[in-house]
Amino acid sequence: MKKSAIFGLVVIAIAIAVIISVYSNSSTYGTFGDAQKTKSELHIVGHLNKSKELFYDATKDANYFSFYMKDNNGDERKVIFTGTKPEDFERSEQLVLTGTMVGQEFHASKILMKCPSKYTQDKLEVTEAKAKQQASI
Repeated sequence: MKKSAIFGLVVIAIAIAVIISVYSNSSTYGTFGDAQKTKSELHIVGHLNKSKELFYDATKDANYFSFYMKDNNGDERKVIFTGTKPEDFERSEQLVLTGTMVGQEFHASKILMKCPSKYTQDKLEVTEAKAKQQASI
């Protein structure tokens, strides 16, 4: 076999492996009900329930933030985010959480906030926060 044919087969094999790994790591959108049924990571779109307590105490634990969110189906759950509270969190119009359900609580690894922009009246400002990774012992 020629070297160019072998090189072509190797490139094709690598491309297939990359496509498969990207597809398997991509998470899908769902609701809290969907997250309850699966162990895989999901994106959940919803709105912050401003009538319930937001808990963040930087003096006790700067990497613990909890709040209540309603998904697009109206199902409300407590959300725990292991990171600092994002700036202007209360102003968010919509939240997109990435994470998994643990019991009745949703543990978010990322928070994407869609907030009204302070510079233009009809545009949204998007901010993302990522959770701190806990050290494995």
